[in-house]
Amino acid sequence: MVSSSVESVKFLVLGSGIGGLSLALKLADQGPVSIFTKGKIDEGASRYAQGGIASVWSKKDCFEDHVQDTLVAGAGLCQIDRVQLCVEEGPRRIEELIKWGVEFTRRKDVSVDPTEVFDLHREGGHGKRRILHADDATGRAVMDALIQQVKTHPKIEIFEFHVAIDLILSSDQRTCIGAYLLDEKKGYVKTVLGVSTFLATGGAGKTYLYTSNPDTATGDGIAMAYRAGARVSNLEFFQFHPTCLFHPEAKNFLISEAIRGEGAELVDQSGRAFMKDYDARGSLAPRDIVARAIDFEMKKSGNSSVYLDTTCFSEEKFKDKFPMILKKCESLGLDPSREPLAVVPAAHYCCGGVWVDEWGQTTVKQLYAVGEVASTGVHGANRLASNSLLEAIVFADRISKKMNTENKDPLHSHSVVQSFQWDVGQATPLEEKIDIAAAWLELRTLMWNYVGIVRSDRRLEKAHRRIQMIKEEVRQAYWENLLTRDLIELRNLCHVSDLIVKSAMSRKESRGLHFNVNWKSKDDLLFLKDTIL
Repeated sequence: MVSSSVESVKFLVLGSGIGGLSLALKLADQGPVSIFTKGKIDEGASRYAQGGIASVWSKKDCFEDHVQDTLVAGAGLCQIDRVQLCVEEGPRRIEELIKWGVEFTRRKDVSVDPTEVFDLHREGGHGKRRILHADDATGRAVMDALIQQVKTHPKIEIFEFHVAIDLILSSDQRTCIGAYLLDEKKGYVKTVLGVSTFLATGGAGKTYLYTSNPDTATGDGIAMAYRAGARVSNLEFFQFHPTCLFHPEAKNFLISEAIRGEGAELVDQSGRAFMKDYDARGSLAPRDIVARAIDFEMKKSGNSSVYLDTTCFSEEKFKDKFPMILKKCESLGLDPSREPLAVVPAAHYCCGGVWVDEWGQTTVKQLYAVGEVASTGVHGANRLASNSLLEAIVFADRISKKMNTENKDPLHSHSVVQSFQWDVGQATPLEEKIDIAAAWLELRTLMWNYVGIVRSDRRLEKAHRRIQMIKEEVRQAYWENLLTRDLIELRNLCHVSDLIVKSAMSRKESRGLHFNVNWKSKDDLLFLKDTIL
């Protein structure tokens, strides 16, 4: 039994976050674009980005300061040229978003300075107010505008509920020529061949038991690219957002860092502000420092959370500045203007990913990556808050410019297209899902306990041994059973978990988001370099 379709497209975009959608709009000027996404088009981490997009917009700010803040947060591993191009391109890309219909929050009183139109937030690690936002739901505002644009574009087709399985390589194994995708609604695997393939599949937060990420963040692009021979880099640097709301019904709801930028303080159970014990910047220190401080305070006290004291805000200010957060809190019976909010760190952002050059090109020909799946060199060992959406839109633009210079043929002249059809072989339907569920829970618990905010050689070695066993169990299930989304995602989580652990084991120091109790010092002599696998 084989799949019943082999399709050919020009530009094959896998994923529908801000990076993928903005790239698709740019590519559509050069030819037809097909977007494949594994859920609905608006699913994914981009939609849940609360804070905003960092960009030099105020005349009180400058490119040099934004670059410097990014480099400090990145703990020596940022590539300065990539940071500079990202920062300097930022304002133009913001203007483009505005043209596409994104409405950033404007200042209510511009009489003091009419040139300062937008209400700019400040977040941890930033020396200036430079975060453009749409209240506290920036991701939703940007996504809504982009989705409207792509849905009405005559050269863009959208295919929802298609789960990418693996990339397809040319006979010499050097060029990506498409991908296999499970059409969940029709129940078979499609072979989609493309002139160029673009990974915009997002991050891998579901690798961990507690995460701010949606269920789609299973590291698919990283795993597929690595299996196809692409290099990956810096996967040991996984950012944990310091303030995820700790409530049995909140699941993965973030409390935006912008709240701390407006004056909220992290406190312990007695109400003591503790962040100055760890960093002179207090609650506005970079995320790696804040997350470790919270982790240490929780371990020291034995409490299951710390608290974010938001009582400095009136209910009116909450409604004005953070309406979505207030609405969520009220739905849970919480009043953040009267009582502190219980918060804990949660896996949030993968600072590493598929290695790309300054044009978004991976080490596999005709395979590009944009957004969280890519390791561009901008974030280094720790991403500066609100630089992720900036990076996505800047590199989407750069990839489109690269495509404009290539002028590839409409489609490869591979001898026999049918040779790329999917063959299910002797695979049979999965009889029980309990094994998949058990392996999923064990893997994510293992990663949280042993490869989380604080690590040790012993923990990493134990995680590595157990992951090898889980990988083998999943490998057998993959080849013996007809594919389901759960099985595909579990396979990818296994591979990404393995890569994170191997990267962490190879870095015998503590830097940025990677903190190992056996190697507490930063060692620039040996480790001022990317981890390449």
